Amino acid sequence: MKKQQLPFFPLKLVAFPGEQVNLHIFEPRYKQLINDCLINGTTFGIPVFHQTILDYGAEMEVEEVVKTYAGGEMDIITRCIGAFKLESFQEKMDGKLYAGGDITRIQDTQNAEPHQWQLLKELAEELIDILNMKDQLDVNQVTDSFQLAHKLGLSLEQEYDMLQMSAEADRQDYMINHLTRALPFIKEMENAKERIKMNGHFQHHDPLNF
Repeated sequence: MKKQQLPFFPLKLVAFPGEQVNLHIFEPRYKQLINDCLINGTTFGIPVFHQTILDYGAEMEVEEVVKTYAGGEMDIITRCIGAFKLESFQEKMDGKLYAGGDITRIQDTQNAEPHQWQLLKELAEELIDILNMKDQLDVNQVTDSFQLAHKLGLSLEQEYDMLQMSAEADRQDYMINHLTRALPFIKEMENAKERIKMNGHFQHHDPLNF
């Protein structure tokens, strides 16, 4: 695959394809980066930072500058257009304040089977029911694993694992395995909460017949 050079805005977050990310831009290097993107109509990369710069990230486009402040700071709306693998990293691009480097874009493959997606949705609905979150999340409004992953509160490490996967079937399998392992523990935690709430309350118990 052909390499592409991008300016970089490393952040401790994972942005998934299609996701909107709102950013407040205030550092001089990133004000320069965003202005260059706006002038040239180019994209930028968010390599994932977790103690160090990791090997994968998200390619972002600026959708809207919501507000510009007197000092040049900006509130912007960006959207992820795809994932990439980091091939090289420069602390400063030539003549610029910001970092950059070469990336290889990850080509997404939509190969999940309907029964796989149905199973994932059923597990997600079970989790939502246990946590009493039906008012906050309607699984039927979610269309893919990326959307579901953020809404179900996966860790940064788990989201990073999914970002590296090029196939939707693999991402759905990953989430199915995660929920299958997590649900028994979450159920037990919720049951423990209910037992704690009952401590000190008057309780009615049916007599036992021996």
